[in-house]
Amino acid sequence: MNLHTLLAQRAAGGRPVRVGLIGAGKFGSMILAQAQRIDGLHVVGIADLDVGRARASLARVGWPQERYSAASLGEAVKTGRTCVLDDAKALAACEEIECIIEATGHPIAGIRHGLAAIEAGKHVVMVNVEADVLCGPVLAERARRKGVVYSMAYGDQPAIICELVDWARACGFELTSAGKGMNFEPRYRYSTPDTVWGFFGWSEEEVAKGDFNPKMYNSFTDGTKAAIEMAAVANATGLDCPDDGLAFPPAGLHDLARVFRPVADGGRLPKSGLVDIAASQEPDGREVFNNIRYGVFVTFKATSDYTKACFHQYGLLTDPSGQYASMWRPFHMIGLETSISVLSAVLRNEPTGCSKEFRGDAVATAKRDLKPGEMLDGEGGYAVWANAIPATRSLALGGLPIGLAHQVKLKRAVARDQIVSFDDVELTGDLDVVALRKQMEETARSSPARTAA
Repeated sequence: MNLHTLLAQRAAGGRPVRVGLIGAGKFGSMILAQAQRIDGLHVVGIADLDVGRARASLARVGWPQERYSAASLGEAVKTGRTCVLDDAKALAACEEIECIIEATGHPIAGIRHGLAAIEAGKHVVMVNVEADVLCGPVLAERARRKGVVYSMAYGDQPAIICELVDWARACGFELTSAGKGMNFEPRYRYSTPDTVWGFFGWSEEEVAKGDFNPKMYNSFTDGTKAAIEMAAVANATGLDCPDDGLAFPPAGLHDLARVFRPVADGGRLPKSGLVDIAASQEPDGREVFNNIRYGVFVTFKATSDYTKACFHQYGLLTDPSGQYASMWRPFHMIGLETSISVLSAVLRNEPTGCSKEFRGDAVATAKRDLKPGEMLDGEGGYAVWANAIPATRSLALGGLPIGLAHQVKLKRAVARDQIVSFDDVELTGDLDVVALRKQMEETARSSPARTAA
């Protein structure tokens, strides 16, 4: 609770925390909106393949043009201004930069950027959950060996869930479940980029006026983003994904402790210690009362009758027995809060959530009957959605992670709702990342603790 004080001390000593940002899309723009107002935090460089878009993002969030006019990273360091460029590798090579924020959302690029930053001895804030769930435990271990921090991005839901999990365990409660709220109905599972806007209730005219990416929005709608995020939380906390994937039980705040407790005690969880989603819609489309669509939660169990009595005395929302209780945060502000991760890494040498083991996986699953020769089109596309399952089950099935399911050809038919395996596809590109993923899998197979090395 003293990050601002630590930063003020750095600023007073003329040693700003120097940062490089890769990706100036929505998340990156939100980071930049706040970074300009944090004394002692210097964004030295912003790398984006579309330099014009990056400059437009800076203008949109209120940066004066003079502030991002540095012609080189060296000039940026000397003047306190910011350099906008198209070379992410240059950020890793800049000696003065202490932390790299990877916010591209592209899993393959994210892994490569993370590796380059770690190799250069820089902390990494991995906004890119797609990259994290694909190879995060390996990246985290490499960072540990280099003496730098590999961290989830605070403000995004996985990091905030990890914070609540840590809170519950540090208080000595018996953790039962962790997850987030989300707008979801079973029919959304088969949404495509052509149908997604109907689920948002937007007209074609409204969509045409905005800068909306249909695949990105569809990845949230069909449950893929939820699977990616919950698998990442499992890898960071030691919780498990349900054997058959996320169940998305509808639940409002008043029912979290009732729903997210084991079936044996009247809840919806097959067992204690699972991640899942509190749907904000009933299966028939009715909105759940008092839902937490934008929030995160944990449920936990009293360890004694005395603790149970305290739950009641202090007004916690509990199940009917009073034994299970819930704690939540109603909102998350994604990039507006990510400076917390940067400052925690640089000033405290601590991550705000970090993959520790290969425990959960987000595997590609057919949206329809797929034929040999068809091309998979990855997250938010027409062919597959991601299912969050235990890593042990993914390894047994040879499951294809959603991060490797883009622009790959099927060798054999896959039925609707069947998990796609490595054996079902031809992998001819991005072999460096494929090899890193295979290394993680082999380490998990050989380690009882399922940790990655």
